[in-house]
Formats: sequence, structure tokens, C-alpha cells
Amino acid sequence: MKAIKISHPCAADELVPTEVATPELKPGYALVKVKAFGVNESEVTSRKGESSPDFKYPRILGIERVGVISATNPDSKFRPGQKVATMMGGMGRAIDGSYAEYMLIKEENLIPFDSDLDWATIGALPEMLQTSYGSLTEGLHLQKGDTLLIRGGSSTVGLMAAVQAQRMGATVIATSRNESKLAKMKELGVDYPLLDDDQFEECVMKVAPDKVDKVLELVGFTTLFQDMGLTKKGGLVCFTGSLGGQWTMDNFSPWMIPTGVFLTGYAGESNDLPAEYFNQVLKLVEEKKLVVPIAKVYHGLAEVGAAQANLESGKFSGKHVVVLD
Repeated sequence: MKAIKISHPCAADELVPTEVATPELKPGYALVKVKAFGVNESEVTSRKGESSPDFKYPRILGIERVGVISATNPDSKFRPGQKVATMMGGMGRAIDGSYAEYMLIKEENLIPFDSDLDWATIGALPEMLQTSYGSLTEGLHLQKGDTLLIRGGSSTVGLMAAVQAQRMGATVIATSRNESKLAKMKELGVDYPLLDDDQFEECVMKVAPDKVDKVLELVGFTTLFQDMGLTKKGGLVCFTGSLGGQWTMDNFSPWMIPTGVFLTGYAGESNDLPAEYFNQVLKLVEEKKLVVPIAKVYHGLAEVGAAQANLESGKFSGKHVVVLD
């Protein structure tokens, strides 16, 4: 089969398809023909050689994908031709990922779905839906009537979190450092898209003079403590992403957390996205009741490098999706 397998840090234009062995079926796994996958910031980080210790070269990148079952074991609960999605579970980091024509996936990590949506739309969803849904439900316990601040709101996870939070009945404040992205954020349902500049705190307090109930932190330590200062007593802050590139900090003390504010983190897996909910979201998209934020669709493994370069440029809002024809 063809795949993009890298053996050292490289530039985006060095992501070129090569011939590799097709994975062989083994107990507890299913062989899946890849139909589409999203391109993610963490894959850019891995390609540059800046990933966490669980990443090892050589590696086929890609932390999510959708496709159809190609082969199963006799005792499998899945059947050939069935549509499935998966994400995380070490894909593209500890094990080979989705930048390939076929993948061998543990059955426990597969999410079955039934939809006639195009593969590009479905392929945009798994990682950003799982991460945003898990952050809102497991991390923040978001409730109807909450005021939610999303820091890094123009990212794919931020945009999807805003869409879901609105459907849950929350008021959404979300930030971007790029003023040109604010209109798109408003279009997708953000109640208060705010520019992340020197007047940011003042603007938040105008919208929420009593401070916010919940914060989804996607930028990282560079903004975490500012956001905790904007959170009311009893409020929750969930650290999910680090778009700013700073995952850790020296000399951290619990006393740096404001009294009465609760700090947690979210780093979930595919089982945090129930198949029932994934299918519900697909139905909402089919009925045009929910918009999937897609920046651009690419065709074939040969366009993965362009997708990563465009993602890295920061000039686009929404998901970059590669479809394998």
C-alpha cells in the first residue's frame, strides 16, 4: 500500500507517499481501508521532531481517520464494508497512523457509524469532536446557562466546542489573535468573538462582569493564569491544548491557582466519544442543523504536505481534510 512514513524531522514538502507493507490482520484488530482523515497541529509537531516522548521514528503520522472495514477476524462484531471512525489511541505517535491507504486498528477503538454524508465532512469530525465533546462534558461539566470562555477559539477544536456549547445552552465567548477570523467565528455561532489583544480582559468583563463560569484552555500556559483570573469562584478551567507551544512550566505552585477556582485537564481517547453521540452529530449535519468547520479539502496522499503547510500557516479557519479516492 501507499503511505507517508517519515524517519526524521522534515519539512512539509517532504511528506511524500511511499510503498510500505499492508498491515496483516491479527486477533482483536480489524483492517480498515482509509477514506479520509483530518490534519492536526500535533502531526505538524511530530513531523518537526518536537513531539512528546511516546513518539518514535520511523512513523506513519495521523491521529484520526474514517473509513470502511476491509477485513475482520471470524469472531469480530464488525463486518467488511461497515463504516467506522477512530482517533487517538497512540495513532501516529506510538503506533502507525492514518496517513496510509490501510490501517490495523484495535476493535475496541473503532466507532461504528451510518451516514451518507461525503467523506470529507465525516473525516473532519473525529478528533475535534471527541476532544471538544470530552472537554465540555468530562472536563468542564458544562451546563445550560453557563458562560463559557474558549481560549484559542478559532482553532478547529475551539470552533467545534463553540458549536456544541451553544447547543448545550451555554453563552460562548471565544478568542482569536487574528482579527480576520472573528467574522467566521460569529458565523459558526460564537456569541462574543473577541480579539486576543491588550484589551482582552476588559472586553471579557464587559460581557461577563461577574466573570465566566467555565474556561476551555486551548492556548496553554501562556494564557492559563490570565484565564483563571477571569473565572468566578466555583468555576472550572480545563487545560486541553497548547497552541502556544508551552505544555509545562517550571516552579509551578498550587498557590498560583485563585482560591475557589478549579483547574483540571483533558486528554481523552476514542471511548470518550460514544457511537450514539457521533451518529447524532452526523444526523444534525445531514439536517443542516450543525455546521462542520472545514477550511479546505485535499485529494490523495500526495497533498498531505500542502495540507500541513496550510495548517501551519495559520491563515485558515477550520479543518484541513484529506480524502483518499
